[in-house]
Amino acid sequence: MADDPRPFTAFNFSVEIYPDGKSAPLCKAAFAECDGLEMTHDFKTIRSGGANDHAYRVPGVINYANLTLKRGLTGNFDLWTWFAASIADPFLRANAEVVMLAEDGSTERARFQLSRCLPAKLKAPALNAKDGTIGIEEFQLAYEKLQLAPAAGGGK
Repeated sequence: MADDPRPFTAFNFSVEIYPDGKSAPLCKAAFAECDGLEMTHDFKTIRSGGANDHAYRVPGVINYANLTLKRGLTGNFDLWTWFAASIADPFLRANAEVVMLAEDGSTERARFQLSRCLPAKLKAPALNAKDGTIGIEEFQLAYEKLQLAPAAGGGK
């Protein structure tokens, strides 16, 4: 069974945010938690007169959750600056990618691509004199589309 790939793990991941028109990531930040890679397909129910034994289900809109990143560390204020810029310009968007990594921490297993993101929430941590880093307690991104891009050999 040496041919079987190892199962995906959820503890190694990275997040990359690319503002519109930029090829370099917005900042280098590491987060302890990432949640909200979620989409829900709504359906409409249509009933036909006289057909009481069934109803037709028609696909409707796709809804996406907010991406929530918790307990992050960064060496700059780029996320704060981007949040402030998005308030001044509500059409300022970015694309983001959440990269699942293998156990070795460097081999890419899959990429979740989030399109047309806007910062939705930025929460500073509790201030503590024992910590010496710039921290982010919670950062949320609203996004309009979610796609999965498996890595070569990373899954089907």
